[in-house]
Amino acid sequence: MDLKLAREEAIEATNRFFWDKSGLVPDQDSDEWEDEYRRQFDLAKKRHVADLPAAKSPPVAAASPPEEEPGWAALSGPPTQVRWAAALRADRLKEIGDPGIRQWLATTWTKSKSWVDTSSLETAIFLKRIEPHYAQYRKQADERARLLAAERQAKAAAADEIRRQIEEAAISVEGLIELIDIADRLPVLPIKTKLAELATSERNLRVFETDDPVVLMVLEKAGPSRGEYAIERDDGLVADLRLYARALEVS
Repeated sequence: MDLKLAREEAIEATNRFFWDKSGLVPDQDSDEWEDEYRRQFDLAKKRHVADLPAAKSPPVAAASPPEEEPGWAALSGPPTQVRWAAALRADRLKEIGDPGIRQWLATTWTKSKSWVDTSSLETAIFLKRIEPHYAQYRKQADERARLLAAERQAKAAAADEIRRQIEEAAISVEGLIELIDIADRLPVLPIKTKLAELATSERNLRVFETDDPVVLMVLEKAGPSRGEYAIERDDGLVADLRLYARALEVS
């Protein structure tokens, strides 16, 4: 005899007994629950001793899991309560036509107890009770959407302004590389913060600041070759490099 399976069946059958009887399940530490559990456990042991087929098991154990749609949140709670709550949720949501409310309930009502405690309510009364909570959720969701839209607009405006400045200053990757090429070479220094990366089909230059306020470092790749060299810092070049780097970030 599989006592573990018998105990699981007895727990489910006990909870189902009280659920069908009164719509409420007493605490498992209560004498009422314990008495019914013992009765169900005796019945379960007798079924296993008789080696009855699975079809003879209690309806709860043999019941198929409720159909759930993709995106529904997992329910929390004791395993037996989760199974009931999943069935209650599936049945309740079938009766709700508003897709917004359905999505809200399916993704935010994750406590099994919430579905069990409201299972006896008619759908109209249930909707009336949750109405203020859903209204608050919608208000917060709308505010988040408004802030997100404003943030996107601000980023788009900033990107447009950077592009305008680049066009106005006639900054291009080829022009920046040319300015670096004509600069005098200086002794190599340790690199610090990267100012910009300039890439063409043939060359890739990464330009860095150094501890020396008047020196920039350049790490260059051209095909298989690698090189590094320092150049004299020019404030105009640095400003153009920073603006070009910002344009890449927002593009």
